[in-house]
Amino acid sequence: MGVTVKPAARRNARQFAVQAVYSWQLTKGNVADIEQYFLSGDKFEEEEHQTDAPTCKAPDTDVAYFRDLFAGVVLSHQELDSKMRPYLSRPLQDLDQMELALLRLAMYEMVKREDVPFKVVINEAIELAKLFGAEDSHKFVNGVLDKAAPSLRKKDK
Repeated sequence: MGVTVKPAARRNARQFAVQAVYSWQLTKGNVADIEQYFLSGDKFEEEEHQTDAPTCKAPDTDVAYFRDLFAGVVLSHQELDSKMRPYLSRPLQDLDQMELALLRLAMYEMVKREDVPFKVVINEAIELAKLFGAEDSHKFVNGVLDKAAPSLRKKDK
């Protein structure tokens, strides 16, 4: 019998992962240091008003999934970028850094995590875009992923 993963735990992992990817994109910092930053909760200790904020260590976060997403996006970002390029309405370098992080994360799940239904990938990316992106980022992210899904997930149609 397989391990049942709570959707909320995966959602939390995605939230931390997209922030970690965003941080990596901006700083090109050491991946292990960025991961540790998110796992330790140190990021919240810097701001007094958020010392009790949740961290990846929270029991309702799938830490293994966070690690897979973050490391996977970093290691395969060039492949992911080339797979998303045909579906973009503007050059990759013109994307907002958060939109790029959101799309890379979703493309990673679409390409490398076939255990996650593509509709879940798209829905989660939209929700993350609403949470972290600019006002209409979710529409852009949805459009790109809707166009990409049929060719990336042929068997899921």
